[in-house]
Formats: sequence, structure tokens, C-alpha cells
Amino acid sequence: MATSITLKTAAGKAAGDLQLDAATFGIQPNVPVLHQVVTAQLAARRAGTQSTKTRAEVSGGGKKPFKQKGTGNARQGSTRAPHFSGGGVALGPKPGKCDQRTPKKMIKLALRSALSDRAAEGKVVVVDAWNFDTPKTKAAKQALVALGIGGKALVVVDRNDMNTIKSFLNLPEVQLIERNELNAYDILCNEWIIFSSSTLPSSSPAAPAATTATTATTATTEVTAS
Repeated sequence: MATSITLKTAAGKAAGDLQLDAATFGIQPNVPVLHQVVTAQLAARRAGTQSTKTRAEVSGGGKKPFKQKGTGNARQGSTRAPHFSGGGVALGPKPGKCDQRTPKKMIKLALRSALSDRAAEGKVVVVDAWNFDTPKTKAAKQALVALGIGGKALVVVDRNDMNTIKSFLNLPEVQLIERNELNAYDILCNEWIIFSSSTLPSSSPAAPAATTATTATTATTEVTAS
């Protein structure tokens, strides 16, 4: 299912029609895969900080508390045993890995599902170019107003476009992300997804490269023939 939207300028004016890639923005969202991928991503963020020291990790216990026989007490070998004050904890919690293995195909399907969901809701905006001469938060805020963006927005940026990054960086309702870091969870956490022409994802091969290859082949054939 192809999706057509209006390409806009940073001032909010129409700059033509744009056909979004159907394989990326026009599929039926797979909700179970979305749920599994997001759950795995959140599980991988868990730090696992809950920890207790075993008898091997506490200090002390360099010698026997008292001699083996003659005291009338039960024999003891170390004050680091769990039943001593200051000793180690028996069977206490330790940090554990919570990450889940997620196939790459599922991660890609979840990303395309999230993008298709936002596109179906009309929440995908593509700007031809930001063209910020200098980093300016006021200009970035005015651009969002001109584009009709209200609420939380995910702005996909190029890592080399520092003027754009610094302009949006101080806006609390805006999250910045690079194109190669785009993921389903961050898309679902934001109401709007804003791309520029250079960061818009596509699954189709690049046409200029194919054209160049054809030209080169034709040129070689002509030279051989002559």
C-alpha cells in the first residue's frame, strides 16, 4: 500500500508530493512482533544493580574465631560465615543478564511496522532540508509550529548536520536520533516522526547508482566497437 504525503519546507510550505516507500511505510503493522521487540529492548536496558556479598567477598575471617576444642562452643572456621554479624549473605540476589535474543528480521519488521503505523495516522512529516545557518533553538521551535507539530516529536537527523542537532537539542518535547539508530521503541514513544529528504529511509535501490553503471557500460561498448 503506497503512501503519498506532501513534502514541506522548514517554513511549513508545500514543496511537492512525495511517495513514501511502500515496503517501509505501507505494511500492515505486526503488533505481536512489535511487542516482543520492544520488550526485548527494554529488558536489555536493565542494569541489574541488586547485589549482595557472599562470604568470599566480605572482609575479615583471616583466622579461626577461637580454637577448635575446649570452649564448649560449636566449631567455627571463619567470621565471614552467614550466621556471623558482618558475614556474607547466603543465597542473596546477584546481578543477572536480562537481555533477550531477537532475530534481525524481527527487529526490521518491528521498525517497519512502527513507521507504517505512524504513516497511517498521518504523523510522518518529511522536510526537504532544514537549512539552519547557525544553531538557534528559536528557529527550530518556529519550524515545528510552521509544520503543525504538536506534542512529542522524533526528529531523524544526519550526524554531520550540527546546526540542526544543536537547534533542536534544547527542546524538551523533541527527541533527536540518527537514521541508523532508528528503532521501534523510540518511534512508539513519540507522536510525530520528522525526516529530512536525506534521512528518509527506503528499501528500494538507489537510482543514480544504477544510472551511472548503465552509462559506464554503454561507454565501454562504444569504445570497444570503435
